[in-house]
Amino acid sequence: MVTSNANKATEVAAFFKGALEVTHVSLEIPEHRSENVGEIAKGKAQYAFERLRTPLIVDDTGFSIDSLNGFPGPYAAYVLHSLGNAGILKLMDGVKNRHAHFTTAIAFADENGVRVFTGTIYGNITTSPQGSNGFGYDPIVDIDGRTLAEMSLEEKSIISHRAKALVAFRDWFCKKDRSGSLDTNG
Repeated sequence: MVTSNANKATEVAAFFKGALEVTHVSLEIPEHRSENVGEIAKGKAQYAFERLRTPLIVDDTGFSIDSLNGFPGPYAAYVLHSLGNAGILKLMDGVKNRHAHFTTAIAFADENGVRVFTGTIYGNITTSPQGSNGFGYDPIVDIDGRTLAEMSLEEKSIISHRAKALVAFRDWFCKKDRSGSLDTNG
């Protein structure tokens, strides 16, 4: 797992529960610009593979708030760093439509190309942070009555956007043609 965010690597390792060894490699990857997190993840995977020359996965996650026309979308990390959860809650002050969703794209790269897998979860923005687990927007996104930060890592690793993308990756990886043919169109 190539990422500068150790929390993401921890979630990926928790998802696989030892069935697949997950090694965290911290590598600063230039942020590709696109409205599509799948395209961003694909670009990051290509860049990382060119440098490391070993099979790897990367991810990119977008966070979209319906009433803000999908903002911050693929710029979720930048907005979190700039405004924080308090800033998002301030933007949402008095807003009735609090629907939001996360989409994660997992990109696998090896010598045969890049394959992209996505997962999405839907929830609502809370009016105040709740819970002490997780990271990022987890304390302000309610999924079926609890924020992601109120869930244990094990619970989150079952229902999250990242988990859904990882399920798609795992299912494909376990069945893929070991001769190496990959659909490089994602």
